[in-house]
Amino acid sequence: MPTDTPSNDANTVNHSARHQARLLWLLLLAPALVWLLGLIVLPHLELAVLSLRARVAPRVYELSLNQYRTFVEEPLYWHTFVRTAWMSLLATLLTLLIAFPIAWTLAKLARGRAKSVLFMLCLVPFWISETVRTLGWMILLRESGVLPALLVRLGLADTPPELLYHDATVLVGLVYSSLLFMVVPLTSALESLDDSLIEAAYDLGGNGPSILRRIVIPHAAPGIAAGCIVVFMLTLGNYLTPTLLGGKNSLWFTEQIYTQFITRFNWEQGAAFGFLLLSLSTAMVWAGLKLSGQSFGEVMRR
Repeated sequence: MPTDTPSNDANTVNHSARHQARLLWLLLLAPALVWLLGLIVLPHLELAVLSLRARVAPRVYELSLNQYRTFVEEPLYWHTFVRTAWMSLLATLLTLLIAFPIAWTLAKLARGRAKSVLFMLCLVPFWISETVRTLGWMILLRESGVLPALLVRLGLADTPPELLYHDATVLVGLVYSSLLFMVVPLTSALESLDDSLIEAAYDLGGNGPSILRRIVIPHAAPGIAAGCIVVFMLTLGNYLTPTLLGGKNSLWFTEQIYTQFITRFNWEQGAAFGFLLLSLSTAMVWAGLKLSGQSFGEVMRR
């Protein structure tokens, strides 16, 4: 008559423990999975379905690509689309150039209280809403605002100049609103750089630019990629800053999406525009990862 051996008992216990561990992980992941499915996956699927239908009668729809054909045939739409992509790339590059020395200072130069104060200065603007921050820029830059009056008082202008409603103004607002999201991953990446590598490079005859190019930037590449991805996506989907600082002629694609959904009640066209913006964002992130030689998982760990 067969009897259970100690090895069989151990296997049963191990199998039960693994089953309980998997069940525990599923329970822990359940809120995140529900959030991912309900707020990201399903809305994007609905967006795709809406963009591929056309209304032929009340509550009657048919499969159609008319929304995408309208985008291609209307110069205003694709011009705005390209302009938004270009401005977002430029804002991301400017944010990187400004954030890198800040992150280097936080990671390698500042110590103790000075480091805390500098990081706090980067964080303070984000204690208030984006609306208030953007309105603050409008108060500073409008024709009757603080900065134009200062330029007149210093003799740099005869009359108060209108500094709002320019591309440069929009870029200033976008960089300002995205700076922290570039500083944080860059600081995290640079803090893990061993100072002895830089000292050894100097001892071997290296100079600042060569060390930056061959040691610092390759080491910080995951942080650079992570920051650029976040900043580009935030900038590309920004609505408030381009609209307020750029005025009616800002030509930002999210404004076109808002117009289709809210003003014209053309949800099918708005969904097509939204799906095009999502496709652009995905393509640019993929291209950025390929160019930088980073994997998505390595970047997200930053």
